[in-house]
Amino acid sequence: MSKKKKEIIKKEKIVKSINNNVRSSVRKLNPILKAIVGKKVEVAIRDLEFSEKRITKDVRKTISSAVANAENNFQYDIDKLIVKEAYCGKKIMMKRFRPRAKGRAAPILKPYSSVTIILSETKKMESHGSKS
Repeated sequence: MSKKKKEIIKKEKIVKSINNNVRSSVRKLNPILKAIVGKKVEVAIRDLEFSEKRITKDVRKTISSAVANAENNFQYDIDKLIVKEAYCGKKIMMKRFRPRAKGRAAPILKPYSSVTIILSETKKMESHGSKS
């Protein structure tokens, strides 16, 4: 890795919040997380607030935690924060069994996930000229 790349990595402070053991499957979380990537934090929280999905409450808590980390640890301006990345991963699968007819049993799988939210501060874009 060149010296310039190392300097760029050091300058960029990552604001991260991880919520382990969210009681939902990855399949249900992915569309919610894809919808908030690239949005301002205010807009993302507002979209999650009006969503009908149960799991959006946990995602909203994770974003709020990341905003608090950005404010307290890195002194970022809250109004300039955007959701850079949002992804989830599989965790444990809790297994239960339901009794069925003729002495059989049917499995019940209760999946858990981990949600990771990464925030960054928007930079002012320098214009090099105007279109004419």
